[in-house]
Amino acid sequence: MTISCSLSLPQFHSSFLSSSPLKSLPITPLATNKFQPKPTFYPRIRAIELDQNTVVAITVGVLSVAVGIGIPVFYETQIDNANKRDNRQPCFPCNGSGAQKCRFCLGTGNVTVELGGAETEVSRCINCEGAGSLTCTTCQGSGIQPRYLDRREFKDDD
Repeated sequence: MTISCSLSLPQFHSSFLSSSPLKSLPITPLATNKFQPKPTFYPRIRAIELDQNTVVAITVGVLSVAVGIGIPVFYETQIDNANKRDNRQPCFPCNGSGAQKCRFCLGTGNVTVELGGAETEVSRCINCEGAGSLTCTTCQGSGIQPRYLDRREFKDDD
């Protein structure tokens, strides 16, 4: 006694599949009256076909990530190397003194105000409080020229 049974599978169409779609699987009876399909070949996946624009987009993405990681690493190593070297260069704006002449009183400590006519009033400078000089804002009074990144004060204003 032979039993004929056919199993039909839907046909899948894909550009990634290189073999023809699966056909119906023949079923053979076993001695125990269980049906087992014959072994079939599975489709193989082909290499992905990429156009030129996709390759360029992937390349730009990878390079962007590399640059995004590389630049901060480069700056960190440069800062570490600069911290290892001594900095003995005198500050340019104050000539190494650590103080700058007040720009309002021109270093005198007093400000002369003309009131009108021939009247003048001399008062103590409110910018330098009569000292005639201010702490250098570039070197913060040290007299040593700071390195480029050391000039910036990173403050959180929150």
